[in-house]
Amino acid sequence: MTYPMIHICYRVRNLQAAEDFYQQAFGFEVGRKKDFPEARFTLSYLVCPGLPFELELTYNYDQQAAYSMGDGYSHLAVGVEDLEGSHQRHKELGLDPTPIKGLTAGKGMFYFVTDPDGFRVEVVRRTATELEG
Repeated sequence: MTYPMIHICYRVRNLQAAEDFYQQAFGFEVGRKKDFPEARFTLSYLVCPGLPFELELTYNYDQQAAYSMGDGYSHLAVGVEDLEGSHQRHKELGLDPTPIKGLTAGKGMFYFVTDPDGFRVEVVRRTATELEG
């Protein structure tokens, strides 16, 4: 029996701002949206073309305060071949990426950007072989 990852859910205060961020920063697309006005929430499922994993954004109509991240949550990660090019693009988009870093001495392997709700996204250097499968 296998249990493939299908989605992760983030609760967001501004659905449009969150959708815009993930579309602009990482090329995600809104795959489907479900609105539940009687229960006062909307679900937006963002997909990365060609991959089965989804990012579910939950917008609760009446949420005023920022959601608490707690101390257990850390980040979502995406992979890219051209880490330096991606970092420059995120700078140009005004997303304030952290400097490129590595876990040890040598070539930098990752950086972070933060979405409008404070969720961190790690951008990791990947090879073409890793990205294919």
